[in-house]
Amino acid sequence: MIQYHWALVRHGETEWNRTGRLQGRADIPLNDTGRAQALAAAEELAAQGPWDLVVSSTLGRARETARIIAKLLGAGAVVEVPALVERDYGPAEGASVVGIDERAKAELMEGGESAESVVLRGTAALAWLAASHRGRRLVIVSHGTLIRLVLSAVHGRDIPRVENGEVIALDVQLVDGRVERSQQLR
Repeated sequence: MIQYHWALVRHGETEWNRTGRLQGRADIPLNDTGRAQALAAAEELAAQGPWDLVVSSTLGRARETARIIAKLLGAGAVVEVPALVERDYGPAEGASVVGIDERAKAELMEGGESAESVVLRGTAALAWLAASHRGRRLVIVSHGTLIRLVLSAVHGRDIPRVENGEVIALDVQLVDGRVERSQQLR
């Protein structure tokens, strides 16, 4: 069993986040609030450092958040991992979810990537990172739904919404190449 000390960070705010639109694979950039959230996350992480590497989804909003963090931490180039991209919402991409309940929102998303697929993809990415960066402290910048679904699966209980720019300190235990258990240190 190997234990890792990582931080998961949701990217900063975009205009679609601000206006309550489903934002999966659409490559919507950070807004000014999002850039400020990324800087605040970087400052929080600097107080918890040092960090060895900053990793990111390949989508622009996560990459920009990761670059802001890496610059403040002096962590060098950001490593991009395609498997860390957000859930594909299919035809619901860009739809407004303002004022609809969770059941209606879930029905709206049924035409996209399944939650199970997101969990498999996300946990495989974490296992790959653990194998590739053994013993290193990583900051992993990704997306709200991916982070929430992966943490929910690993913890065996529903994890609430992850806010834009939120930092989740995490101790992860890897057993036989799989994320077996994690402890959120929020």
